[in-house]
Amino acid sequence: MKIIVDTNIIFSAILNSNSRIGWILLNSKNHFQFFTCYYLRLEIQKHRNKLLKLTHISDEELDELINLVTHKITFINENIIPKKTLIKAEDQLQGIDPNDTVFVALTKHINGILWTGDIKLYNGLKARKFKKIMLTEELNQLLERLKLDQTDL
Repeated sequence: MKIIVDTNIIFSAILNSNSRIGWILLNSKNHFQFFTCYYLRLEIQKHRNKLLKLTHISDEELDELINLVTHKITFINENIIPKKTLIKAEDQLQGIDPNDTVFVALTKHINGILWTGDIKLYNGLKARKFKKIMLTEELNQLLERLKLDQTDL
């Protein structure tokens, strides 16, 4: 199953790599394929100083942590997403959060599920009948069901 990871998920994993989010990222390779856009790297760099301040770790340790939480994620250049798909995603995000356009567009482009912790984004897209979005708890429940189904084989 293709899961598109948005920025707040990665930030949460960096801030607490022992969290459920970190666990899902590191321990669900048999069930999920993780994807994101190059834009995520820009977001990490943009907020690097804030991450350093919040984590109280060195530059080198932050780099290691970023590599740990992103090494199982395939980064896709958002330039490969068709313009029409980007425009549709942008329209769908009017009044919600235009910064998530590339993540929604990638979700549509590769027919995946967007994983977010952003309640405003989640509720806004659900209200607009966008069904390919999950919060961490929903993704965790799905993972548990998939693991259960696998043990029944």
